[in-house]
Amino acid sequence: MAPPRLTGALRSFSTVSKKEDPTRQLYDLKTKRLKRQELFAREGLTWQKIVHFCTEHWGKAEQQAASQELKSLLQAAKQIVGTEHGQEVIECAAVFLFETFQNKDHVGTEETRAIKQMFGPFPSSAAEASCACVARLVAPIGDSKVEDFIKTQSSRHNPQQGSSFGRNIAFSYDLYTLDPLEDLQDSGLCDERVELDFINFLNNQQSGNKSASEDDVPGSGTTMGSGDRSILRREVEKYLEGGNMISSNPEELCTSLFEMLTSDRSDDELQNEIGQLVFKGMKRLNRIQSIVFETAYNTNENLLICAPTGAGKTNIAMLTVLHEIRQHLQPHGVINREEFKIVYVAPMKALAAEMTNYFSKRLEPLGITVKELTGDMQLTKGEILRTQMLVTTPEKWDVVTRKSVGDVALSQIVRLLILDEVHLLHEDRGPVLESLVARTIRQVESTQSMIRILGLSATLPNYLDVAAFLHVNPYIGLFFFDSRFRPVPLGQTFVGIKTTNKIQQMHDMEEVCYNKVLDQIKAGHQVMVFVHARNATVRTAFGLIEMAKNRGEICFFQPDQGPDYGQCEKQIQRSRNKQMKEMFPEGFGIHHAGMLRSDRSLMESSFSKGHLKVLVCTATLAWGVNLPAHAVIIKGTQIYDAKRGAFVDLGILDVMQIFGRAGRPQFDKYGEGTIITTHDKLSHYLTLLTQQNPIESQFLGSLADNLNAEVALGTVTNVEEAVKWLSYTYLYVRMRANPLVYGINHKAFQMDPGLELYRKELVVECGRKLDKARMIRFEERTGYFASTDLGRTASHFYIRYNTIETFNELFNSQRTEADILSIVSKAEEFDQLKVRDEELEELDNMLSNYCRLPAAGGVENSYGKVNILLQTYIGRGEVDGFSLISDLSYVAQNAARIVRALFEIALRKRWPAMTYRLLNLCKMIDKRLWGFAHPLRQFPNLSHVILNRLEEKRLTVDKLKEMKKDEIGHMLHHVNIGLNVKQCVHQIPAFTMEASIQPITRTVLRVRLLITPDFRWNDQVHGSVGEPWWLWVEDPINDHIYHSEYFLLQKKQVVTKEPQHIVFTIPIFEPLPSQYYIKAVSDRWLGAEAVCIINFQNLILPERHPPHTELLDLQPLPVTALGNREFESLYKFTHFNPIQTQIFHTLYHTDTNVLLGAPTGSGKTIAAELAMFRVFNKYPSSKVVYIAPLKALVRERIEDWKVRIEEKLGKKVVELTGDVTPDMRAIAQADLIVTTPEKWDGVSRSWQNRSYVQKVAILIIDEIHLLGEDRGPVLEVIVSRTNFISSHTSKSVRVVGLSTALANARDLADWLGIRQVGLFNFRPSVRPVPLEVHIHGFPGQHYCPRMASMNKPTFQAIRSHSPAKPVLIFVSSRRQTRLTALDLIAYLATEDNPKQWLHQDEREIEDIIATVRDSNLKLTLAFGIGMHHAGLHERDRKTVEELFVNCKIQVLIATSTLAWGVNFPAHLVVVKGTEYYDGKSRRYVDYPITDVLQMMGRAGRPQFDDQGKAVILVHDIKKDFYKKFLYEPFPVESSLLSVLSEHLNAEIAAGTISSKQDAMDYITWTYFFRRLVMNPSYYNLEDIGHESINKYLSNLVERSLRDLECSYCIEIKEDDQTVEPLTYGRIASYYYLKHPTIRMFKEQLRAELPLHDLLSVLTEAEEYAELPVRHNEDQLNSQLAQQLPLQVNPHSFDSAHTKTHLLLQAHFSHAQLPCSDYTTDTKTVLDNAIRICQAMLDVAANEGWLVTALSVCNLVQMIVQGRWLHDSSLLTLPHIEQHHLHLFRKWAGRGGRSGAEGFRGPIEGLPELIAACSGKESVFSAIVGQEFHPSQILQAWSFLSHLPVLEVQMSVKGWWEQSQEQMERPLPAAGANLREESSWLDVHADQEYVLQVALRRINLGQQRRKQDSKAQAPRFPKAKDEGWFLVMGEVDRKELLAVKRVGYVRNHTAVSVAFFTPEKTGKCIYTLYVMSDSYLGLDQQYDIHLNVTAASIAAQVNTEVVDSRSAPSFS
Repeated sequence: MAPPRLTGALRSFSTVSKKEDPTRQLYDLKTKRLKRQELFAREGLTWQKIVHFCTEHWGKAEQQAASQELKSLLQAAKQIVGTEHGQEVIECAAVFLFETFQNKDHVGTEETRAIKQMFGPFPSSAAEASCACVARLVAPIGDSKVEDFIKTQSSRHNPQQGSSFGRNIAFSYDLYTLDPLEDLQDSGLCDERVELDFINFLNNQQSGNKSASEDDVPGSGTTMGSGDRSILRREVEKYLEGGNMISSNPEELCTSLFEMLTSDRSDDELQNEIGQLVFKGMKRLNRIQSIVFETAYNTNENLLICAPTGAGKTNIAMLTVLHEIRQHLQPHGVINREEFKIVYVAPMKALAAEMTNYFSKRLEPLGITVKELTGDMQLTKGEILRTQMLVTTPEKWDVVTRKSVGDVALSQIVRLLILDEVHLLHEDRGPVLESLVARTIRQVESTQSMIRILGLSATLPNYLDVAAFLHVNPYIGLFFFDSRFRPVPLGQTFVGIKTTNKIQQMHDMEEVCYNKVLDQIKAGHQVMVFVHARNATVRTAFGLIEMAKNRGEICFFQPDQGPDYGQCEKQIQRSRNKQMKEMFPEGFGIHHAGMLRSDRSLMESSFSKGHLKVLVCTATLAWGVNLPAHAVIIKGTQIYDAKRGAFVDLGILDVMQIFGRAGRPQFDKYGEGTIITTHDKLSHYLTLLTQQNPIESQFLGSLADNLNAEVALGTVTNVEEAVKWLSYTYLYVRMRANPLVYGINHKAFQMDPGLELYRKELVVECGRKLDKARMIRFEERTGYFASTDLGRTASHFYIRYNTIETFNELFNSQRTEADILSIVSKAEEFDQLKVRDEELEELDNMLSNYCRLPAAGGVENSYGKVNILLQTYIGRGEVDGFSLISDLSYVAQNAARIVRALFEIALRKRWPAMTYRLLNLCKMIDKRLWGFAHPLRQFPNLSHVILNRLEEKRLTVDKLKEMKKDEIGHMLHHVNIGLNVKQCVHQIPAFTMEASIQPITRTVLRVRLLITPDFRWNDQVHGSVGEPWWLWVEDPINDHIYHSEYFLLQKKQVVTKEPQHIVFTIPIFEPLPSQYYIKAVSDRWLGAEAVCIINFQNLILPERHPPHTELLDLQPLPVTALGNREFESLYKFTHFNPIQTQIFHTLYHTDTNVLLGAPTGSGKTIAAELAMFRVFNKYPSSKVVYIAPLKALVRERIEDWKVRIEEKLGKKVVELTGDVTPDMRAIAQADLIVTTPEKWDGVSRSWQNRSYVQKVAILIIDEIHLLGEDRGPVLEVIVSRTNFISSHTSKSVRVVGLSTALANARDLADWLGIRQVGLFNFRPSVRPVPLEVHIHGFPGQHYCPRMASMNKPTFQAIRSHSPAKPVLIFVSSRRQTRLTALDLIAYLATEDNPKQWLHQDEREIEDIIATVRDSNLKLTLAFGIGMHHAGLHERDRKTVEELFVNCKIQVLIATSTLAWGVNFPAHLVVVKGTEYYDGKSRRYVDYPITDVLQMMGRAGRPQFDDQGKAVILVHDIKKDFYKKFLYEPFPVESSLLSVLSEHLNAEIAAGTISSKQDAMDYITWTYFFRRLVMNPSYYNLEDIGHESINKYLSNLVERSLRDLECSYCIEIKEDDQTVEPLTYGRIASYYYLKHPTIRMFKEQLRAELPLHDLLSVLTEAEEYAELPVRHNEDQLNSQLAQQLPLQVNPHSFDSAHTKTHLLLQAHFSHAQLPCSDYTTDTKTVLDNAIRICQAMLDVAANEGWLVTALSVCNLVQMIVQGRWLHDSSLLTLPHIEQHHLHLFRKWAGRGGRSGAEGFRGPIEGLPELIAACSGKESVFSAIVGQEFHPSQILQAWSFLSHLPVLEVQMSVKGWWEQSQEQMERPLPAAGANLREESSWLDVHADQEYVLQVALRRINLGQQRRKQDSKAQAPRFPKAKDEGWFLVMGEVDRKELLAVKRVGYVRNHTAVSVAFFTPEKTGKCIYTLYVMSDSYLGLDQQYDIHLNVTAASIAAQVNTEVVDSRSAPSFS
């Protein structure tokens, strides 16, 4: 987080800031103008005086003419001001015009602005006329006279005194001064600015000037204590201590802040302040900048500025940067940094570094970060995100934007692209610029986003072409300045050497050079001599010195001994560079990139201080360092080019750049530039420098590469788009301007002026070439391009087309390392390297010394040379020759990239050995180490001696790990080094892998890989993010990779040793191979790898699956077959479909169990209804239970069936889910119960004493194939229990399972007890609507970029498969719905009709959009795209659903839950990505295959389509897996194992299981048992012998029961067989909790826990571990935690439990949640909270802890009402907030109005308020009336009047000695006198009594409606029944005696609470607490006074007899 700007925060200190003066009149332009005109009129200069002056100075003869001119001036003035103000004003205006124009010759913007400011809008012709008049008037008089006249006459100040940006920067050459953006208040009036000084102000304050009224500073004293330096100072110091601002002392900051606070400047001015901050220290802008200023700083136009070097173009760039920043300025001057990026593209790395420094220095005051992004300076993703301005080179930016993927977001928030040196277009690097600009402009047009382009270039002839290419408006944004605008004029001299003899030539050049240098030195100037090789600098310098000495002229060169000369000399003498030391005293210096940085800086500073007369340097100095000299000499124009491998002519740009260094702007009047070249080159440079040649495009040469890049990026997908893309290039601009150069003859150009055909020809030809090289797939017939892996790799690694061709020819899986090196060295990138004769000897040496592999081609060939250089580089060899050094670095940079590309290619081709070899080679080049070197050589801190010894002794890393540090020390003969070596060994990344395999089918294995890191993390060595690894599974025999992936070992995982799980599937083939290898290799470290062997010896493959049911060709059955009119009327159709026809008889006429497997959309719901009708017909008194896996599905069925079955058939339908819990009566009366698995499991657990569970006749389970998912076990248990119940009650329950097509239906059928009849499992292809499926793979390791790259294909899929029919797109997260929608809109924007997906009238949709809450949804709906996810508001969701179902919008983007929840079919379904982020394991995991099938099943609408389409976009490594399973069904395995103990506990608690044998039998009922036998390897069972299975199961039971015993849930008896449930087990089962939760309660809850500890216990419950913590939510959590009262563990922000804790706190605190996801998460948390709390209450009660029990009751109240316990209970009323409480405190019965109740005193809580109002709304209104609307009062009153007020009466029932039967004795009234005996009730000791509590509701307000038993809890997500806890305890011992739950009290309720009296006699007091379970502040407590008398045997016996008759029930 960036530090906030302080202003906003501190403006609230009103003592400091100036009070606004409310009387000040509104800022009105008209009055202001009048005021200004009056002021002007009062001044000295008047019209009369002007007339007088003019006539006086004109000759007699011209008088006539003069008065004519004066008249026309008045006329013009009249036009400007109009006539309504009278003559005086007109004259006044004329004076103004005269004064304005007297020294101008035309109307400039400045004048226009001045007139406009004075008079408002005016006709420009009038201004022109007046200007001409004034000019003619003044001409004969002479300027100076006029000026003097005006000066003497006028006392006038310049009216603009507000300082806006640019105002206080004066401009040179009075052409133009800056104008204010907006004139400040009354700027004509005098404005005395007082310099504000903070401390003075304070002292005035403290001396008693009481500044603010008391209300202003609540709670603080009125004056500040004198010792107290004031709030501001304190705050500022606090802020600075927090380390929030760099470089600022409190003094400064206070003063500047204070100025800001006291000023009332507008935001506009703040914006100008920004400009001033940045241009601090500059007095004026120069001419060029002044001219460009208006356009650059105040508009958004694209700009092209051609100006000579040194003309200050950088400042123009700065102006545009400022303009951009100003657009993101929020009120109060906070810059919104997330919204924009600025990219500055500089042609050289040296220049990029210089620009980075320049911009970061300038922009630092604004807090804008500037970073360099070049080949040398890589940035991580995070750094790029945190940077606002990137300075980069064209190639780097091209690479970045080519990966649509990783950085798609990056290129999309670029708002300003600055291209420096655009004239590079005609050099070899031009094409890169062209492709960049073309890409940017296409992006602007396609996304409609605003990206401003600023081109800066040297002066070039055809600037119009370049402007057209940059899309610059030539009238506004094009500025061309020729060489006259150089800040210092330049004299150019050209010298040509005539001889052709090389030696003579060199000699002559030296001679000429010396003479030129000497001339300048004699004139007292400094000289720079530019040469073109590093070693030539030294040669030339010494040559010049020698000549000077020979001629005796050395004295001219020696430096003057200035004051700091000695200092300089000392520094020079310290340097290591001996030539530099030698020449310094002679006044010569050298400078080149090969020198040390420090030496270079020394030379630069010495030269600028004047100690050096001559600096001999290379051209890098001209580019990278801004160091000017008076004279510049270029000696020779031949420069060695490593790329070409030969000498080439010095480029014209270099010459211009070097000449640009001539002349120092501050000191020289002119500069001198001299070129010394050979005579034949003279004319070449002359023409170039005088600019005859237009610059041409070089794009054709690299068209293939750039086309491939665009195809890989997905922006060009067919020939048509490619032709369009070409039209954005500079090539296109020039082809039309100059067709002949590009080989287009005149005739062709006339035929085809747009060059459409020619461009198409170019594209097609390139397409063929690329297709041949397999870089793209190009279908000529359709013109479509599709990118391939090879092409993508080439594009990402910037590999040329020819290189790829070479690879295709030479590269295969059998190559050795030596072969690879020779292939790499033949790449086109190295073509230009030539072998020179002088290098041969050194290359030979290198070959023999450093090359470990044979170098093909030897020394003579260029590719041999590359190979030798590369090996030398790896072997860290020494190189001497200058040209070889530069070649070496060139080779190293490119080879690294090429080898990486080869590695990717090999990985994609699935060649394991090759992949491994190449990855190692990549690392060798990166680390410059051979593979056989010791891995510890990667640590720079170990010395060579040690490393050599390690290698001699052959101490491998594994050996070293086992040795102790002392042993290592001894072995290495260096005792102390042992520790170092040991540390390094442990820092080499390593991990252990364990693989477990599960066969899914006979051909697919699932591998679960557990990776445990095993090394020490060190930030210096490993960085701070993670270590990247490659992982692949290889089959060594077939030499094939079956699966590969890239993963990061996070730093956190390494430090905490947390294992990482990776799950993937691989194919297997029969006969089984012996083994596969899993190999993991580090991406960075040599010698860091791990191997794991998968062994297939003991693998048992699952059984083959039985065939599917064939669909018979039957006559469709008419609906009348039902034989029941009522049933028939429910259907709109007349005949059942083929599947329904085939199963009709079994379902409707028999009672067998049925399993129906059929594809989605085949009408399974109707099958369920047939089975229900059977029950309605045959067993009308029984119940039907329908179980659907999701609440959403339950809702859907309820909505449908409420209408069709309840209204039309008159059967009761009841919904039973977590949200809706009807009362027992409703359930008992229901005919059809629709419920979720968990709920039914909870209900049927206690089936013995729930009669309605025993009445169930049929159980219909929808989507039964979900058995295999996480929630499967519940289904398993339900069915097993149902079968178990029916075997016990001898009343069979029919089970009908509905599912998609299954692979192993037979197993499910066996388990459901289905024989031959009843199993229908149709194949997936029998869908009512056939489905066509397309699967596309997408590369890319990272999830988000991969998703982004799927957007264009999604769009194309819609275009081609379903242009006008409905489309459903499934994505994995809410964020993805938004991103996808926005991208689709961007693609639509480029179409002719962007709203083509909206099939509704625009006006109608606008009305609908107005009702939508979600801002993103508003935008997308307008384009016909809907979004659907759980984060939307219920109403928004409904709106979207309706629009989609009625085809008003065509596209719906939904999260995966929609696939299950709602039945919306569509014509096309796109599954965009098949992974989702799993918060628990914090990584992306695959959807269950059933989900993908379900999503696909939504394709094809039975009524409308004859075919559905599904497009599935997957990660390319998963493609094969999906191909397999989407066409053949997926087997369902059981997942009961992981939760077996929970379910055993439930059965033990219910009494079904009472011994270990029972548990074994129970398991055999499950589906798990069926699968265990069929697919043993899946469940880790060795073989399927009887013995093994028995042993396996008994171990399983042992393990599960032991877990339960550890959790205090059950007890295993001594015989080690019988098991008994314990209370805790019962609690867990009853509340449906996991046993670890209960165990945690048992261990964490204590007798007296404060509330905040209870909250922690609650949030630690296992149930909350599933709460998702999504990406980056740990940061959101830490921000949220800062706003909340209770601390949480700061290291666990990514834990689900911490998040739960924070969400609950936020719920109590009404805190603002960071995003909508948190709102739904809070709902999830609250859903479970009540039942977990109730379990906590039971635990506390069981232990007898009174305090904890009461606290838990309070916690429940807090959760329901969403307030803290310590908050006033009044805050639970709607709309009442903390600041309203004073209303209640102030109200104290107001006169006698409180009536008979007599309640007086302040109201602190709800009971007092209820008493005070006593049922009258008027009283309540009187209290709060002044603050609220009537509607709000009504809501609050409705809440208040519905609150339950209970009256409690108690009596005790039991046996007393003297009585014969049970008696009931009333308890004495509470207020009685305790001294009297009558107020104590006598009871016998140690005996059970029953306390009878009668609760009566005294309801004050309107009588409540009958059914309304719900509590009022506006902040609780679901309806909650109002209820009460009765807690009885003894306060003294803090012991709880009894607890009882009471439901809703309507009128009267009687409750009996049993309790035991104490054993010892005497008086004791028990207390009864009546605690609400829904409201805060309504609890009551009553004391029960007992007098305990001696025990009575008779009474005890009687009590026990009665007890045994009524069995205790568990509350």
